[in-house]
Amino acid sequence: MERTLSIVKPDGVARGLIGEVVKRLEDNDLKIAAMKMIHMTLAQAEGFYAVHKERPFFGSLTEFMSSGPCVVMVLEGDDAIARYRKLMGATNYKEADPGTIRADFATDIEKNVVHGSDAPETAAFEMGYFFNSFEIVG
Repeated sequence: MERTLSIVKPDGVARGLIGEVVKRLEDNDLKIAAMKMIHMTLAQAEGFYAVHKERPFFGSLTEFMSSGPCVVMVLEGDDAIARYRKLMGATNYKEADPGTIRADFATDIEKNVVHGSDAPETAAFEMGYFFNSFEIVG
């Protein structure tokens, strides 16, 4: 059983897509082990995305991620990281496979509705950033 972090980004929350994302997770046998709605400050977003600090998109990404509420979740399942990343689709929604969350709902490369961890080490950091061990069921 593997765990990963999922975020419904501010654009997804604002557009009322939380339920659609959750339905797709459950339809693909990804169990929600923890979930909450948060509104990150700019400093919190900068801490979360610190790995991208030197990248040109860091400022716009952190401003966007702190612009409104997000829903953060811990997902659990066999090969959860790879399965969730496939369900999300490519970061650039124009390159995402049909039927993926990003292909169906993203409006630009940043406003692409969801975030997911890309590796076990990243997932461990990201889950720990938003959840303590008492908040994760299972």
